[in-house]
Amino acid sequence: MVLIPLIRDYIDRMLQDISGMKVLILDPQTVGMVSVVYSQSDLLRKEVFLVETVDDASSSRASMAHLKAVYFLRPSSDNVQKLRRHLSAPRFAECHLFFSNILKIPQIQVLADSDEQEEFYADFCAIDPFHFTLNIHNNHIYMLPTVVDPPGMQSFCDRAVDGIASVFLALKRRPVIRYQRTSDVAKRIAQETTRLMYEQESGLFDFRRTENSSLLLVIDRRDDPVTPLLNQWTYQAMVHELIGIENNKVDLKEFANVPKDQQEVVLSAVQDDFFRVNMFENFGDLGMNVKRMVDDFQHLSKSSQNFQSIDDMAKFVSNYPEYRKTHGNVTKHVALVSEMSRMVEERKLMQVSQTEQELACASGQAAAFEAVTSLLNNESVSDIDRLRLVMLYALRYEKESPVQLMQLFNKLASRSAKYKSGLVQFLLKQAGVDKRTGDLYGNRDLLNIARNMARGLKGVENVYTQHQPLIFQTMEGIVKGRLRDADYPLVGNHFQQGRPQDVVIFIVGGTTYEEARSVALYNAANPGVRFFLGGSVVLNSKRFLENLGEAQRISKSSTLL
Repeated sequence: MVLIPLIRDYIDRMLQDISGMKVLILDPQTVGMVSVVYSQSDLLRKEVFLVETVDDASSSRASMAHLKAVYFLRPSSDNVQKLRRHLSAPRFAECHLFFSNILKIPQIQVLADSDEQEEFYADFCAIDPFHFTLNIHNNHIYMLPTVVDPPGMQSFCDRAVDGIASVFLALKRRPVIRYQRTSDVAKRIAQETTRLMYEQESGLFDFRRTENSSLLLVIDRRDDPVTPLLNQWTYQAMVHELIGIENNKVDLKEFANVPKDQQEVVLSAVQDDFFRVNMFENFGDLGMNVKRMVDDFQHLSKSSQNFQSIDDMAKFVSNYPEYRKTHGNVTKHVALVSEMSRMVEERKLMQVSQTEQELACASGQAAAFEAVTSLLNNESVSDIDRLRLVMLYALRYEKESPVQLMQLFNKLASRSAKYKSGLVQFLLKQAGVDKRTGDLYGNRDLLNIARNMARGLKGVENVYTQHQPLIFQTMEGIVKGRLRDADYPLVGNHFQQGRPQDVVIFIVGGTTYEEARSVALYNAANPGVRFFLGGSVVLNSKRFLENLGEAQRISKSSTLL
């Protein structure tokens, strides 16, 4: 549980050294950072009786002299100005300021009136032990040339650099830095991170004993556009794809058959043992495990109603909070699995996904064209699934079958009014074969071709989960020293000596839960090196297509392109 305890430890230290009743004041970003690692009951145990956002606290004038204020904010100019106003008209007994990243000298001077200021390096959202996100709102910007929106691109890169720096400060590492050669935005983030770590704040990053033992690799989402387009069949990834997860919370309000007390649920490996054990399980095994959990709970319910003595009743009362928690957990997982089962049937996702996997993993253009055409004609297949199928076909066969590809474009336009083929063509312009660095389909490199053939001969355990994200090859390349300098250049004159012990792979444009699963499983199988995965957001196919559509809209309207 590497990243999660780091953030929990920072929050523990903030709260436990300030005695008495407290109010915790957060900004929209730190709300997410805290909520994924700290529960409401955790806060109550630290005597936090109120949580406010900095905006709510700004608008209120009510005195709360019985509370001590603990501010935990990103060190943005906007937040510093809000704090300045708070400190000029104090509402609380004391004000203790904690920042998620490095404060600049002018900001420190502005905040001189506070009771305490401290920097805690928690400027990222640790959603899983080896997976973090920065939740950058303008995520589409990475697909556009800088000239289209220079301030927007600067803001995007600044946030990425801040988040990456915070991760390495929390890990107490200064890495060697590499980037994907074909991505201008990855290069810019890598160079600005190098400048921060080795020049502007070199003293802060001077962890001598760990020098050169870690690596930061900055890559671009467009090098693997396939992974965020696929349907998912393991628990965590499937929930995000079909329903959506935001900061480990799942909103079920729009689903008719969900109990009122389960309309927003938490999926956290820290707070939920069943989820921790099953988050990477495939849907078939998950269904069996949920059934076992329901059977166990029914047995517990029957035994709890059979009181033979006063002692039995007393035991039940003392165990009642745990009983209620178990009941809530059972209801939550049953609701999620039931809703996903309904959606799989309604959208014919088993047929759709089988073709997706074939497009991602197997060769055979004629059979693929026939399968995609058949699904485009199927009335039960949704518009978004039709679009994804054509995109996956286009990415795989853009050079091999231009005539058939045009036929699919025309069919898509006639069947799915919302999605025009222009979005597929924009994807190819962004992430087509001529733009990519990695061997996405394992058909460029002789070693990858041989590996794929061997995998095909052995067969696959599950046809719906046979796809392996490109990041797996990247991790293998790092561990075996095969990551080519020509494709992933170093920044500056800082060289890796031997195999790195800690590697952060940051994906500009966003990660997926399928990739997070690959990283977690790779770490479990290879204890000599720890990989961490981070990105600007956590994608599902809907979010990826929204970002693509927004970038296309801006490109069309811009006079600079």
